[in-house]
Amino acid sequence: MIVKNDLFDYQDRYIYQDDKLFKFSLDSILLAEFAKNYLNDRMNILDLCAGNMAVGLIISKYAKSHITGFEIQKEVYELGKKSIDINNLTKQLDIINDDVKNIGKYFKSECFDVLVCNPPFFRVGSSIKNVNEGLSIARHEIALTLEDIFKISKSYLKNKGNLVLIHRANRLDEIIVLAVKYQINVKNIQLITTKKGKKPSIVIINAVKNSKSGVIINRELCVQDVKSYQNIFKE
Repeated sequence: MIVKNDLFDYQDRYIYQDDKLFKFSLDSILLAEFAKNYLNDRMNILDLCAGNMAVGLIISKYAKSHITGFEIQKEVYELGKKSIDINNLTKQLDIINDDVKNIGKYFKSECFDVLVCNPPFFRVGSSIKNVNEGLSIARHEIALTLEDIFKISKSYLKNKGNLVLIHRANRLDEIIVLAVKYQINVKNIQLITTKKGKKPSIVIINAVKNSKSGVIINRELCVQDVKSYQNIFKE
């Protein structure tokens, strides 16, 4: 069943969701909040795995820049489109229903200032796939791999453009190796734990195309008792 929900505690933002499909989660909120540190009002922003546009809707509160989302699943794309419409953001946000690996049909190379991505976290075969095909695509690297993200970033980010990526903390080593391979050096690492006393399970990175080496590792953040995520990464 399709329902219109409040977008957590983001005032005047609404989002359409379907119980049968992958819903937006904490990851989307954390990614958008972290990404805001690298935004201004004159950017061209790409969301590789847009889903129902949760990340774009949040980012639009912080920057007037144009945001384009890619979503491969038709049903999820329709939710994203409805979410853009209900928030009256059609001039700032748009969403494309296609495999992001076909991005060349829509954009020239090196045209984005910032690329954000909340991708599938699991390699194919690394965990049990969901019987629901849509949920499997959202959670497993069936349509988009970690390396695909860096390939696309290399081609479509402007020089010194930012990739902001959220992922499983246990894949940080792969992220760093791929970042070096594609000359998009990791500049900032944020580890996140969801429960006090537990090891970090989430990592968010900012990487910059053709940047010099050197990385800042932020203080670990626990979100167990957080009531509002707005400005959570503000010092």
